[in-house]
Amino acid sequence: MASVFSSSFLCPLKTTKLRIIQSSQKPFLINSLQLRELDPKIPQPVQTFWKWLCDEGVVSIKTPVKPGIVAEGLGLVANRDISKGETVLGVPKGSGSTQIKLQNLKLGIEKWKDDSKWKYYMAVLPESTDSTIYWSQEELSEIQGTQLLSTTLSVKEYVQNEFQNVEEQVILGNKQLFPFPITLDDFFWAFGILRSRAFSRGGIQNLMLVPFADLANHSVKVTTEDHIHEIGGPAGLFSWDLLFSFQSPLKLKAGDQFLIQYGLNKSNADMAIGYGFIEPNSARDAFTLTLEISKTDDFNGDKLDIAESNSLGETADFDIKLGQSLPPSLFPYLRLVALGGTDNFLIESISGNAVWNLLELPVSRANEELICKVVRDSCRSALSGYHTTIEEDEKLMKEGNLSSRLQIAVGVRAGEKKVLQQLGDIFRKRTGTR
Repeated sequence: MASVFSSSFLCPLKTTKLRIIQSSQKPFLINSLQLRELDPKIPQPVQTFWKWLCDEGVVSIKTPVKPGIVAEGLGLVANRDISKGETVLGVPKGSGSTQIKLQNLKLGIEKWKDDSKWKYYMAVLPESTDSTIYWSQEELSEIQGTQLLSTTLSVKEYVQNEFQNVEEQVILGNKQLFPFPITLDDFFWAFGILRSRAFSRGGIQNLMLVPFADLANHSVKVTTEDHIHEIGGPAGLFSWDLLFSFQSPLKLKAGDQFLIQYGLNKSNADMAIGYGFIEPNSARDAFTLTLEISKTDDFNGDKLDIAESNSLGETADFDIKLGQSLPPSLFPYLRLVALGGTDNFLIESISGNAVWNLLELPVSRANEELICKVVRDSCRSALSGYHTTIEEDEKLMKEGNLSSRLQIAVGVRAGEKKVLQQLGDIFRKRTGTR
């Protein structure tokens, strides 16, 4: 399933509003038996879920896709030929929707409620994914030294702290509302489900779980994220003032799988932690280089002003991607951070924006040698933290027979090391060192 929210997963937000969208209209009885027919190989919970979608009017005889068995397991398959850009599902915005502020808690409650109106939807949700937040300590040891490991541990700590806060502030004081236990495992389950299946229009602050639409799988063939639109007017058999329209990014023939793009700018580490898989595409191999203006720098305030005038701060992250050009602002920021000695005359005698323009080019030999040394040393230090070499990882991938989680681990750690090697080579060549 699918998500179209911001690619940054490092800072999960506490105030996210989540809506589970469901149509409140009932379908016509005409052709209802035909509408409900699915491949008998599809698991019974999915069959029951499909019947519920029909009864609730989420789908109609005009809906051009339905659940089907695909290479990924379960997905959406075209009933007929579908044109590129054609609407495959229209969901009324706000019709039958629920605003959920404590999203993890709410989803956990719905999972265990016998009388939940979402019980058929809950029955088809997976118990877990291959997201690294669900990995054992032994499995996490395979990503030793990676940024993925540090991000995973940060997210796990965040979820644990959130659960503790909710337990203390909500659950323990309202036991009459919770006749069944809500555990940390339930909270992790809900967190992972939301992050892997939620859609967004208008940013991560306004997420939606859309039963049925979230069966859409990801594909590298899809090169656009523009598959959800807010439109007015009719959709299918009914009309609403405003609805979410899910459109096909590809031209499909009957029997083809309806696929979407989970995020063009996501790295393989983002994909691993958010969805539990990675792409073999090396363009998703990335490493984030974090730089900081020292608080003890005599010119900290001046440097910070220059950085902020160029949409950067005292700390700045630069995503380095394999085989791609370095971020344009990396060199000016590096030179700014490293400014010292007689080079500080730039700050003392020239205005902020003019300084930044000068930093686009080398300031002095000493400054340039310093930034190159710092980056090379940082790359060497990071590479020393991995317990395997690139060659060892490539051999493992070539031999195959890796579990899905080990495949993620080997792919991400090899990708990070290649990026670090590439970055070190770039700065080594700038100074002509070996």
